[in-house]
Amino acid sequence: MQCHVYRSRRKPGSFLLLPEKGVFTRIPASLLKIFGEPEFSFEFDLTPERNLMLKAEASEVMRVIRENGFFLQLPPNEDLSAD
Repeated sequence: MQCHVYRSRRKPGSFLLLPEKGVFTRIPASLLKIFGEPEFSFEFDLTPERNLMLKAEASEVMRVIRENGFFLQLPPNEDLSAD
């Protein structure tokens, strides 16, 4: 699975992983408002065996992306409340 990673300027340490570059249609507007304007960081090939620098296993990230259209990584002890 091709994976495109976007970081948040508003919420440091927060990342959105998407299967298609620049396609934010499946992300709720309220989440994008909190996340802020996504800034493209990099892309990579996501496989179940890949070691990630995330809190979740690669297979779990893939499952969430397939089900929801995106994966959101928040820093430890972070919530989704707006600043």
